[in-house]
Amino acid sequence: MSTAVRLAGITKRFPGVIANDDVDMSVEGGTVHALLGENGAGKTTLMNVLYGLYEPTEGTVYIDGTPRSFDSPRDAIDAGIGMIHQHFMLVDPMTVTENITLGNEPRKWGGLAIDRETAREEVAELSERYGFDVDPDARIEDISVGAQQRVEILKAIYRGADVLILDEPTAVLTPQEVEELFAVLEELTAQGKTIIFISHKLGEVLEAADEVTVLRDGKNVGTVATDETTREELAELMVGREVLMEVDKPAMDAGDSVLSVRDLSVEDERDVEVVGDVSFEVRSGEVFGIAGVDGNGQAELVEAITGLRTQESGTVSFEGERIDGWSRRKRIREGMAYIPEDRQERGLVMEFDLVENGILGSQHAEPFASEGRIDWDTSRSHAEDIIRKYDVRPPNADADAVSFSGGNQQKFIVGREFERDPSLVVATHPTRGVDIGSTEFIHERLLDLRREGKGVLLISSKLEEVQGLSDRLAVMYEGEIMDVVDPAAVTEEELGLLMAGEYPDSYESSRRTDAAEPAGERR
Repeated sequence: MSTAVRLAGITKRFPGVIANDDVDMSVEGGTVHALLGENGAGKTTLMNVLYGLYEPTEGTVYIDGTPRSFDSPRDAIDAGIGMIHQHFMLVDPMTVTENITLGNEPRKWGGLAIDRETAREEVAELSERYGFDVDPDARIEDISVGAQQRVEILKAIYRGADVLILDEPTAVLTPQEVEELFAVLEELTAQGKTIIFISHKLGEVLEAADEVTVLRDGKNVGTVATDETTREELAELMVGREVLMEVDKPAMDAGDSVLSVRDLSVEDERDVEVVGDVSFEVRSGEVFGIAGVDGNGQAELVEAITGLRTQESGTVSFEGERIDGWSRRKRIREGMAYIPEDRQERGLVMEFDLVENGILGSQHAEPFASEGRIDWDTSRSHAEDIIRKYDVRPPNADADAVSFSGGNQQKFIVGREFERDPSLVVATHPTRGVDIGSTEFIHERLLDLRREGKGVLLISSKLEEVQGLSDRLAVMYEGEIMDVVDPAAVTEEELGLLMAGEYPDSYESSRRTDAAEPAGERR
């Protein structure tokens, strides 16, 4: 087996930062090689060097033993490198064939016209060769997320890629789609393709990869075979210390209702109903989870609860009082904290520094303001407390939010919302883009809030997270709650089917007219 990719002494410097520090990495042809590391460890930078987005400050990229220098992604593509990004780059109204061949269409009549028949035949042949089961004539907007991902892979292969970089490829997939992806990777490597698989999910890395390279602080701290390591060992390599892998969630008796949602319906910007007659309740001292593939109404539901969107019908009550007409500011003042799905659009003002971002939503209230004037000394002390307590890096309260990595932006938002002393936390993907050490800390803080008698509404696409933290778990599909289940009793396979809108065989649903009540035993 020959080496498909070798990175030799790759160093990449930015002003004041060494993102990659003398990194060596070898990837054998026909294998799946995983790349792990905390936020800021240099994974993305390293792959951007390989894909031609960055030129290394020092070091050499070797493809099939030949040194290569890439000035752009086009050079990397010409060298057989393809990259499938976490957010797909597809044109929804166009067909599978049109997306795959876009910019590289076969021509006829001396190049005057696109040869659509040949294009379709080529895509169908590729799909069949790799067992992808993709309809060349289907429109992107009509196929599943998993099928869209396979289209992205086919698009790279159509352009001649022998090495495929997959960036967090399971982030938007159901468990069944994850298994289908792993089968695709197995078929690709069986036919000689090489995969570099970036992921923060240790279990999936151990299942899908042959070898794992771990980066920490821009350095390669180890490359190991997956059949010779464990989750615990990989986590310790990533963080540099032992990491608690299991969530310690002692049993608790939930108290009174903190949040009550009844028959809630919400429309999107096109006046299409995306949440239909949803009911549930979050009580003090419990974590109520909502699982589902992104795009099934969770975002609009949360926006209606937090005051960012007007519901069409139904009611939202907070600590026994209807809050339909409350402003976002009043909801914050009365004790509703919110970790948004999109940290840059909803959580931060990117041009503000962390002192200013630390008081967002509370800038008119004590202790941050008095008689209409902001107390900047108190505000600075507050921001520095968040930075220290939540390990935001670099620890510079005067730096603009835009200068921080996504994971550190997330840690700052989480810290700001937890420090409001809320009675309810609406946490939407609270650990998205956050490294394993910080994820452990955020999980502990969520459970601290539970122990303190707070209510937590947790929305997450990470099944391990939402199952491990929740006391009760709702599954959403196409704007409706399929069921409310006991997360300790339901299987991952059953959850995956519910997330896809199906009830498993021999499944006895606990769903009832009033889904606000505890689900109890499912069977």
